Amino acid sequence: MTEFAVRAADLRVLNSLTKYPSIPTYHELDPRNGGLLPTVTSFSGTVIATEKVDGTNSRLVLLPDGTYLIGSREELLYAQGDLIGNPALGIVEQLKPVASRLIDQHDGTLRVYYLELYGGKIGGAAKQYTRDAATFGWRLFDVLELADWRTALTWPPSQIATWRESGGQPFADEPTLLKLAEAAGLDLTPRLFMLPAADLPTTIEATLDLLRTTLPATRVSLDPTLEGASEGVVFRTETRTTIAKARFQDYERTLKRRR
Repeated sequence: MTEFAVRAADLRVLNSLTKYPSIPTYHELDPRNGGLLPTVTSFSGTVIATEKVDGTNSRLVLLPDGTYLIGSREELLYAQGDLIGNPALGIVEQLKPVASRLIDQHDGTLRVYYLELYGGKIGGAAKQYTRDAATFGWRLFDVLELADWRTALTWPPSQIATWRESGGQPFADEPTLLKLAEAAGLDLTPRLFMLPAADLPTTIEATLDLLRTTLPATRVSLDPTLEGASEGVVFRTETRTTIAKARFQDYERTLKRRR
C-alpha cells in the first residue's frame, strides 16, 4: 500500500482527524434555555433533506496500509487484528463484519464511513425502531476522503480541532456519496426531498409543519409492524458545504414554551 503503518501512527491525532464534527441546528439554539431562536442557517442552491436517525454515531476508518479502525463519535474502539475491542454500545460487534468486508476491496485511500447504528439497546429511541433488543440497523450518512493525510498527521491538536469544527474535513458531495454507498453495499439515511434553498421554511412553526408532513413516522424501522417516531431531518447542500439538523423535540419544546 504506502509507508503508512497504523501501529506506528499517533492514534490521538488520527482519532481527532476522523471525528465527526458538530452539526448546527437549522434554527439557532438559545444558549440560555435550549430553545430555538428565529435565526436560521443560510443555504444556497439545492437542499437535500434526509432522515436523522436516532442511534449512536459510528465510524469505520479505512487506512492507507490496508487495515481499519472502528470508532464511536468520540473515541477509537478497535483496530483490525486486536484480540479485545471496547464493547461500548455494540458498535464493534455490529460493524466489525462490515469493516472486514470493506477493507477487502479498499483502494488505499484514507476513507472514513460515518454510520448511525440504531436499534438494540441504543438509547431511549431504540424502541422507535424495534421491539427486539438484539436487533440493530445502520445507515451511512457521510464519507470523508483525506488525500493529504501525510500533512494532516503532522498538525498540532489545536489546528486539527479548528479545521474539523470549521468545516475543513473533505466530505463527499451528494453524487459521490451515492456512488460510494452503492460500491460499499451500504444503505444511506433516507432521502426525503430536494428543493431550492429559497423554498425552505424560515419560521419555527412552518419548519415543524414540514417535519410532521415529511416524517409522520421513521422510514428505517427494523420491525415491519412498528411505526415509530423519527428524530428529525438533516438539511444539506448537494456539495455538502452547508449542513444543519432540525429535531422534532427542539421545535415542539420551543412552541410549548411560547404557549
